[in-house]
Amino acid sequence: MSTSKIILIGYMGSGKTVVGKELARQRNLRFVDLDDYLEDQTGNSIPEIFQNKGEIFFRKEEHKYLKEVLNSNENLVLSTGGGTPCYSGNMELLLQATPNVFYLQMSVGGLVQRLSLEKDNRPVISHLEKEELPDYIGKHIFERQAFYTRATHTIPCDGKSVEEIVNSISDLLV
Repeated sequence: MSTSKIILIGYMGSGKTVVGKELARQRNLRFVDLDDYLEDQTGNSIPEIFQNKGEIFFRKEEHKYLKEVLNSNENLVLSTGGGTPCYSGNMELLLQATPNVFYLQMSVGGLVQRLSLEKDNRPVISHLEKEELPDYIGKHIFERQAFYTRATHTIPCDGKSVEEIVNSISDLLV
């Protein structure tokens, strides 16, 4: 394989962006957050796309831009959206693109703790009451588990620092 892409998947709040940025910095690679990339390409924020055009349109755009990033000949670290692997055959695309697909796994409790602090900045959960988060997150993770666990590697992230997670990923890179 001529290019080396490192792909991070996992639920919202699992640390994909912060870990991805640090991993890219340490390895001197470009970092791409798929959500940011999609917003830059479309000129619309993800909440605007969801509100104005709906989730189906968003998932089509997400798939298109995922393929664009994966088909680039650039070595990079890619952080996907929490739902990216679950739609449009995206998990197959990720696994075909690189042997370096990492699932950043966190417990429901760990995610609730993190997401309750940033709930207002997360359009998908901003309408929920804090006590609704565990059920909401638990249900989503249950639905997405079949996709997430297909990653080449699973990195348990509860109670670990960014540095520890980056080191765990680095140790497993092909």
